[in-house]
Amino acid sequence: MDETTTSSTTVADAPAADASAPEAQSLSSSSSLGGAIEVAPEVPRLGVPFGSSGAIPGAEGSGSPSYVFLAIVSVISLVADVATKLWAERTLDGYPGIIHVWENHVAFILAKNRGGAWGLLQSTSENVRRPFFLLVSAAAIAFIVTLYRRLQPRQRALKWGLPLVLGGALGNVFDRIRYGHVIDFIDVHAMYKGQDHHWPTFNVADIAICVGVALMAIDMFSARKPRRPAVEPIFVAPPVPAEGPPAIQGEGVEGEATQDAGASEASKSAE
Repeated sequence: MDETTTSSTTVADAPAADASAPEAQSLSSSSSLGGAIEVAPEVPRLGVPFGSSGAIPGAEGSGSPSYVFLAIVSVISLVADVATKLWAERTLDGYPGIIHVWENHVAFILAKNRGGAWGLLQSTSENVRRPFFLLVSAAAIAFIVTLYRRLQPRQRALKWGLPLVLGGALGNVFDRIRYGHVIDFIDVHAMYKGQDHHWPTFNVADIAICVGVALMAIDMFSARKPRRPAVEPIFVAPPVPAEGPPAIQGEGVEGEATQDAGASEASKSAE
């Protein structure tokens, strides 16, 4: 009887020891890692939520727009405008004062515009006209520089349009500061239904401004909202089946051993 009880106790204690061994091993490994236990390592983690910096197209590594590009394009436009105006002053100031590029359509003729576009404020006093145009030009230049700072990499048309407008504005401001008027020399005519339609005389700075404004309009009408990133499916870890406590398993083994002991006693008494 003692041997059977001892053997049953040993068998009952064995599962408890085996069950506690993995638990002790996991506790020791977690304590060696500083208490960090990774839960469900095979389950993929969620992606970056929409609205964060990682989900905005062009947000990573976009940086600020290059002011070198702004300066180069603006200076090229300004130099082209000033050079052509100097040429017009020297070439078109004397007789005959006109060069026909395309007969009855395009000609070079010297004109001094004291007003704005299409002769705006042409007859206004110089004390009012000159400060007004200088203030408007300074405000336009400040607006262009501020808008250029907020450019996104995908706004390529606006990237070219703003420097062109800036260069043209600087060219006309340079004339107003130096002469008090703007030098124009490009004269365009168009025949339509037997009538001569004349476009106001303009210069290279006006061409740069018009092209820049057109590029700004293209950027405005072609701008698209950033697409929302595709939502990745969320995988949920399957439920882990709960294992019974070691004590319950031990009780089952111990009950079986007691039944075997009772059967052996009954056989002995029968003998």
